[in-house]
Amino acid sequence: MLANYGYKDGSGDYFITIDTDKCNGCAKCVDACPQSVFEMGEDDSDPLREEPVARVSGEQRKKLKYACAPCKRYLTTLSGGKTEETMKEIAKLPCVVACELGAINHSW
Repeated sequence: MLANYGYKDGSGDYFITIDTDKCNGCAKCVDACPQSVFEMGEDDSDPLREEPVARVSGEQRKKLKYACAPCKRYLTTLSGGKTEETMKEIAKLPCVVACELGAINHSW
């Protein structure tokens, strides 16, 4: 199941989607995120699942644009003058890289 965390405001859509079917509960995203956006917990979209999954922590859900900004800003700085192909390699956020199963996606 896809769990969407975030919000939409006048400046855009700010969502992190976690595919809980892919998430194996390894918690590597929790360790990789320098802003403590992620936590391990019950799968809100599948109450019958017993294993914990990654999710966006409650206090971060309404401020993802700002919580993720340090990583996004770093990627923007690196992008100056780079080709699109190079950017595909650079533009990998720590949480996305840490998730070997590809369960995490950012909408912006």
